[in-house]
Amino acid sequence: MSLLTLSAAAMILTAIAHSLVGEKRLIGPLLAMRIDILSGYRANLVRFAWHFTSLLMIVTALLVAWPDTPVPLIKITGAIWLFAGVIDGFLTRGKHIGWPLLSAAGLLALLGG
Repeated sequence: MSLLTLSAAAMILTAIAHSLVGEKRLIGPLLAMRIDILSGYRANLVRFAWHFTSLLMIVTALLVAWPDTPVPLIKITGAIWLFAGVIDGFLTRGKHIGWPLLSAAGLLALLGG
């Protein structure tokens, strides 16, 4: 299995966890609080944006795994994922579940590109 395939798999795993765990532990409870600013269409917008982010993660996974993707685009994508993972780990002092997968996906894309 190539490094780019492993990177794409890590990205997809991250996207699935982002949607499922995020909905259960963050978005659902947050919207259940019935905060005025998150009423009406805003609640739907927050939920949509959260899950749309997961979809974009899957798109980047496809981009990295696609055979004809230009190497510079793979490198940029890998750098962004690695940056997100490092910043996530730093800001949460390693407590957030996402930073290792974000970092690994980015590093694998950089090494495989």
